[in-house]
Amino acid sequence: MRRPALALALVLVVVAGCSAGGQGGGHGGGGNIATDGAGRAEPGTATTDGRCGGLWYAIGDRPTDAEISDAADRYGVVVLNAWEVDAMQRLKELNPDITVLVYKDLSSTRDYAGAVRSDGSDAEHQPTGIGFAAAEADNPEWFATDTDGNRIEWDGYPQHWQMTVWEPSYQRAWAEAVTDEVVEAGWDGVFADNDFATLRFYSDAVLAGTDSPAETDQLIRDGLDEMITVVGERLAEEGKKLVPNVSEARLYPGRWLEHSRFGGAMEENFAQRADDRLLTWEGAGWSELLETAADPDRLTLLVTAGDDRAAETGAAGAALLAGPGVCWSAAHEVGYKEPEWTVAQAADLGAPRGEAVATDDGVWMREYERGYAVVNPTSDDLDVELPNGLTDLNGAPKGTTMTVPAADGLVLVEGGGGE
Repeated sequence: MRRPALALALVLVVVAGCSAGGQGGGHGGGGNIATDGAGRAEPGTATTDGRCGGLWYAIGDRPTDAEISDAADRYGVVVLNAWEVDAMQRLKELNPDITVLVYKDLSSTRDYAGAVRSDGSDAEHQPTGIGFAAAEADNPEWFATDTDGNRIEWDGYPQHWQMTVWEPSYQRAWAEAVTDEVVEAGWDGVFADNDFATLRFYSDAVLAGTDSPAETDQLIRDGLDEMITVVGERLAEEGKKLVPNVSEARLYPGRWLEHSRFGGAMEENFAQRADDRLLTWEGAGWSELLETAADPDRLTLLVTAGDDRAAETGAAGAALLAGPGVCWSAAHEVGYKEPEWTVAQAADLGAPRGEAVATDDGVWMREYERGYAVVNPTSDDLDVELPNGLTDLNGAPKGTTMTVPAADGLVLVEGGGGE
């Protein structure tokens, strides 16, 4: 979740895609393409064999002309703020096949400068579906309240106000307003942020009409289940995609599949480490990701936050999934201010030779024409058998037996060595 301001090409590139480490999701912004620097590599192609070429989650800064030009060649999916209509149109001119989604928040309205004008009226383009001033004037009942009747401002995000996502009138108004905007401007669809599972990400409040945090969270989950259907069906009538940022779907079997059915979904905490294990592989997470990754009609957007080690693990995990709509991005900094393109994404793996498979010990592997993706999601260091002649991304030879550390992943390429 960030305030405003993919994707695998596996012939020349491993993966390129979509989160910062916070559990809640992104908040919206722009982005800057880095053409050099640590962990970055040269651009790849936008599409290969029907796969997305990369994800630019451009929510941290306004894109420049040079960045837009580079993005058209590098990425298959781009998420922009609502006010970046010119950038969207330029991207579509440069690459008609690119998918450009507009950022909209499902769960909040906002009254910080930029979302509202100095006179208190709503700005023309909103990071949300419903403007603060409009809701205040016409539908104040859409502001969620706690058991004392107070509106709920999100912790850590001043002037972000929780809305009644369970109210049918709010759902319909959001769907109509956003669909009209998407159609008029020519966006390919909506990236819908904060499709979350618990209010705990943003507030300890208990919602009015509920008696506990558990009841509060259930009301929000049920409401968002309904809202995704209302919004998704409305956008589908106009041939537009809905791609929500689904939080902690692994804990709720079927939620990822249901919420991605109108065009895809995003996992903003892909391959996230916790207590020497990778959370994505727990519960329903991995099996449902495998299912959507194989569906050419859904975008599977993935983001891995952290350092270079985390980025390679995320890249390897995305390479395991690699399918027509799979999009991945590293997130080395939390503000999404720089489009990412890592060394792992630029690795020359070639085309996959089969699906991802798991060893008896639980290591996941996938073979490519010129390399392997390997992920150990368990809490134990495990050995795997590999063919001779592979190297790591730094060119260091690897033997036919190697130990993959707990909660770690590797991208291995054909080299000139081995032991």
